[in-house]
Amino acid sequence: MGPPRQIQPASAGQRIVLEGGSIDVNGVGTILTTEECLLSKIQERNPHMTRVHYEKAFADYLGAPNTIWLGRGIAGDDTHGHVDDLSRFVARNTVVTMVEPNTKDANHAPLQANLRRLQAARDQDGRQLNIVEIPMPQPVVFEGRRLPASYANFYIANGVVLAPVFNRPNDRIALNTLAQIFRDREIVPIYSGDFIWGLGAMHCMTQQQPG
Repeated sequence: MGPPRQIQPASAGQRIVLEGGSIDVNGVGTILTTEECLLSKIQERNPHMTRVHYEKAFADYLGAPNTIWLGRGIAGDDTHGHVDDLSRFVARNTVVTMVEPNTKDANHAPLQANLRRLQAARDQDGRQLNIVEIPMPQPVVFEGRRLPASYANFYIANGVVLAPVFNRPNDRIALNTLAQIFRDREIVPIYSGDFIWGLGAMHCMTQQQPG
């Protein structure tokens, strides 16, 4: 979801492949990412990198010395764990995170595990995070394939928040929650049922395209 960006880590002497959707930042020193995306062997981005290498690169080149590692991403995600489908900073100390109430759904366990990690995490100043939970949309399936539909894939712009919706009952919960968070912005729902067949939504489509 977005083309790779490359930075040169002084320690490893090699380039880092880092998609825009693989991290989320609060702008004052903390990064959210996932182990599945950056550390697993599936769709491996940087074979030479370990957790310590990533944390050093985030500190040295992105000005974020505090990394919060979540675990797995959602079902159907072709990126294997992009955090912009899971948890997003909406203020320097507040995180919106997706949860799945249906205990039989494939997303229930990994999202609960991520929630526990957020509850145990601290920001760059050692403070607990304010966590706002939003339930996942009821499953979106096309041609027998589970698609990575998530309300977390919103885009924050000047004066508005572009929010993906999927004609599911939880759309209203997601929109109302975002409206409570972004009181100074208009929440613009955009139907993304067909769009998500491309395996991304609002935040994904804003990533820069290579020339």
